[in-house]
Amino acid sequence: MSKETLEYVVAKAKELIAAPSCSAEAKEAAQVWIDAVGTDKQEEETKKFIAEMEEDIIPIDGLIAFAESDAGAKVFGGVEKAKGVAEHGREIKAAGAKYCDCPACAAVEAILSKKEELLG
Repeated sequence: MSKETLEYVVAKAKELIAAPSCSAEAKEAAQVWIDAVGTDKQEEETKKFIAEMEEDIIPIDGLIAFAESDAGAKVFGGVEKAKGVAEHGREIKAAGAKYCDCPACAAVEAILSKKEELLG
């Protein structure tokens, strides 16, 4: 992998860790991967990191469905806010988005865009 790609993914992994919408598992996977960069564990941890990212990214239809659920209303701070999230999801889907665009999912989407080079 190129130095530029490595630096890009490390930066995105740090953005992921800082994202309030990031799960504890994704934060841990990102930190473990960052710590493994440049060591004999890098290849193994890269595979684990990518697998965790693929598990955690929320497809846009999943975001919309969750926002329209009772659980979504609780997470998003009420029915009206959840309706707004669902509407936003529909808007970005119509514009071509495949995934949620929260800070965590945006960082994961950027990381996964480099998957082939990371695993190559």
